[in-house]
Amino acid sequence: MTTESPRWFKSSYSGNGGQCIEIAANLAAPHGTVPVRDSKNTDGPTLSFTPTAWNTFVAAVKDGLTVA
Repeated sequence: MTTESPRWFKSSYSGNGGQCIEIAANLAAPHGTVPVRDSKNTDGPTLSFTPTAWNTFVAAVKDGLTVA
């Protein structure tokens, strides 16, 4: 098992308004997880998604879908 550290990045579409998240996509293939964190609180908690769930979410956002 590898002990890779997350390589966090923020979307190039993110502005400087402080409402950003960071993801560590480098863990998707080797560990089957996509961790997500608040870019303003990098020592805070993270959420973890399966790569399939994350890709579904991103596709829905790109399509302009919203959840009520």
